Amino acid sequence: MNTTADSSTPFMNTGLALFANEPYKVKDLSAAGVRYGRKELELALVEMPGLASLREEYIALQPLKGAKIMGSLHMTIQTGVLIETLQLLGADVRWVSCNIFSTQDHAAAAIVAGPNGTADAPNGVPVYAWKGETLEEYWWCTMQALLWPDGSGPNLILDDGGDATLLVHLGYELETKNELPDPTKGGSYEESVILQLLLDVRHARGNRFWTEFAKPIRGVSEETTTGVHRLYERGLAGTLLFPGINVNDSVTKSKFDNVYGCRHSLVDAIMRATDVLLSGKKVLVCGYGDVGKGSIESLRGQYARVAVTEVDPICALQACMMGVDVVRIDDVVSDMDVFVTATGNKAIISAAHMMKMKHNAIVCNIGHFDNEIDMAGLEAMAKAGTVEKIEIKPQVHEWRFANTTHGPGGKGHSIIVLAEGRLVNLGCATGHPSLVMSASFTNQTIAQIELHKSAESYGVNQVATPGGKKPSVVTLPKHLDEKVARLHLAKFGAKLTLLSEEQASYIGVTVSGPYKAEHYRY
Repeated sequence: MNTTADSSTPFMNTGLALFANEPYKVKDLSAAGVRYGRKELELALVEMPGLASLREEYIALQPLKGAKIMGSLHMTIQTGVLIETLQLLGADVRWVSCNIFSTQDHAAAAIVAGPNGTADAPNGVPVYAWKGETLEEYWWCTMQALLWPDGSGPNLILDDGGDATLLVHLGYELETKNELPDPTKGGSYEESVILQLLLDVRHARGNRFWTEFAKPIRGVSEETTTGVHRLYERGLAGTLLFPGINVNDSVTKSKFDNVYGCRHSLVDAIMRATDVLLSGKKVLVCGYGDVGKGSIESLRGQYARVAVTEVDPICALQACMMGVDVVRIDDVVSDMDVFVTATGNKAIISAAHMMKMKHNAIVCNIGHFDNEIDMAGLEAMAKAGTVEKIEIKPQVHEWRFANTTHGPGGKGHSIIVLAEGRLVNLGCATGHPSLVMSASFTNQTIAQIELHKSAESYGVNQVATPGGKKPSVVTLPKHLDEKVARLHLAKFGAKLTLLSEEQASYIGVTVSGPYKAEHYRY
């Protein structure tokens, strides 16, 4: 790894300068790619009534004028509709994908070109993303999206998984401690890449780059469970630098994205990747939270025989009431045909587990991070020569074990790992459908408007105003959650019943809502 760097030094093995000031970086900015992406964006908008309604409601008001939004979220067609919605409402936007395999390259091309631009004369939003990035390229892309051409940064972040938020916080903390980033101290290879990036920034831009960079950031809206967890951790520890809006736990996000989205996209991904018949297969889903619930509905819809692992007794009881067996992985690992991790935790399926699996068992992850499945353990075995990694097609690999004896002819068995342990629905398919993401991204847009309007009511930036009101992490109020739902009802032809004043009074609500108490669980 590099020990010194300046602004022109390539970052690690990318061949790209860390302070490159490139206007965009995508895989295929061709006329065909732009045309394909633009057409899909037009089709998606029809299926995203929430974002379409926000455009109509707010475009004249320009509520995001003056907002500089750095987005770190899967660069898909649906995200493209979100990006252009933010832009239409006045924001200056830059974007990076939050996953090395999730980018839809035609979507990235269309957003760079813009609705009125072309492949030859792009005038859209700067995007730094392509499908199949290396980890080094991924973090290079994140840095590019954070940096505006004039050297300034964002005043708002829209995050999915917390990577952009992490980079700013970690860079600031190391500067505050006067501690030099040390890539040899990374707990994983990716952590070492992050520390190398921060070290290169230190060498190139000095000891106060992140301190000055963090000062203008007024808040972040966070998309997913793991990123939200990290925000709450920082809030409790007193290390959160700016307020956050927890988008993940809006009902219209958690149910749509985590339950209904996974109910569609899990089996879509497995079947696209493998063409295997799921009916009659034994499938183990690890985790019965919202993602696990949607995943199991998806699999049961194909008449797979599904069991689940759980640590939470309430979730386990819910699984039992749905007729799903609750088991321990060690008891069934040799008997299952398909394994799906959906926990949001780490070290769920180990290399030792995979050594015991059936020949050609399928292994995949639909939780957030890439460490639910022990890919590092497999890679270490590959280096040692005890397992061979064979690409079947991009994001679909056979791992053939040399020393097991329950494969064909009593020799080594194989397993099929999808999307290298990362999100299978985005690595091997196209993610959630537009209508599902409309609910999630309507919440994100409302959250960004709220932060731009009044972020300081939730706490002030602790770098710019040390000792000021401590930043908090909040969810959107219930009346906005209900608004998101209302914006989607017409798409289904649904007509709400109207309460009378007497009925509303009887249950202690207003005629216009909200209709449920904050503690109500949907």
